[in-house]
Amino acid sequence: MSPTAQARPQSARRALSDAPFLVAARGGRPARLPVWFMRQAGRSLPEYRALREGVDMLDALFDPEMLAEITIQPVRRHKVDAAILFSDIVVPLKAAGVDIDIVPGTGPVVASPIRDLDAVKALPELSPDQVSRVADGVRLLVDSLDETPLIGFAGAPFTLASYLIEGGPSRNHEHTKALMHSEPEVWHALAGKLADIALTFLKAQLDAGVDAVQLFDSWAGALSVRDYREFVLPHSTKVLAGVAEYGVPRIHFGVGTGELLTSMRDAGADVVGVDWRVPLDEAVRRLAVPGAPLPVVQGNLDPALLFASWPVLEGEVRRIAAEGRAAGGHIFNLGHGVLPSVDPEVLTRVVELVHELQP
Repeated sequence: MSPTAQARPQSARRALSDAPFLVAARGGRPARLPVWFMRQAGRSLPEYRALREGVDMLDALFDPEMLAEITIQPVRRHKVDAAILFSDIVVPLKAAGVDIDIVPGTGPVVASPIRDLDAVKALPELSPDQVSRVADGVRLLVDSLDETPLIGFAGAPFTLASYLIEGGPSRNHEHTKALMHSEPEVWHALAGKLADIALTFLKAQLDAGVDAVQLFDSWAGALSVRDYREFVLPHSTKVLAGVAEYGVPRIHFGVGTGELLTSMRDAGADVVGVDWRVPLDEAVRRLAVPGAPLPVVQGNLDPALLFASWPVLEGEVRRIAAEGRAAGGHIFNLGHGVLPSVDPEVLTRVVELVHELQP
């Protein structure tokens, strides 16, 4: 699975109808319980650290060969059932011309926060050619991943807006919430532009051949249900509806979103990601719609438990797999991303165990 294969035009989407990840994402019972991990590509892998040495993060994210190799590394090592594109939610903002950087130890930092209508109007749009190098990386991966599905992703409008308004990561999102309520027309103008940017980024990945997409709303759990439905739901719905024509599974995930699960379902995703705070069978109960097929869920091992003793970790994996059988389909994952100091051998062992369990 060399990522250096010559890129070719994507004339048709790959036929991976038996891939366990895709079967589960469409509400079926696959041959084995599928598993992949958010942030599976990255700092937990020594081969990643060796490849990235001396290379700026944003440079790596726009290098087709490097992003393809990093994306494949966890598939090669762990034998996970899906690869997720090595990228970042701020990539389309950077590509569009926003002055934003990824600062080690901090995260995305914006040079000039956006907090008024003039700044919103000045926010540039994204064109597909500005993320062409990311699309080139996707094409390399499509040629290299054999039978392993590739997941593309984008940041949801609320989470992107939070970074732009706060100027970087925030515990309380005070500027964001104040703007939402004090100047709702400014908020909706900003969220609308960010929905367009996310949609353009996802379509570029889909046109290049990704087999599924995930919309990350990392900070949505900071919101009340009322605020989510008024200020966020219309814009996330726009993104997910905008890629429906591609016919690929659409996953929607946020952290701390147990109270928002039904609202996130209403945004139109095919799969709802669940963090570790809500048991999967309870999440299914909340997500279920009378007369409709059972919902499909993804999750939800607490990433911190990867540091526990193996008997404890094994018990948690078995419990989550059992709870997931209440769903129409279950994709095993973490309730958030892999932590940088996790032992990669533990992840490999979890994958082996999951593959032994009944879907």
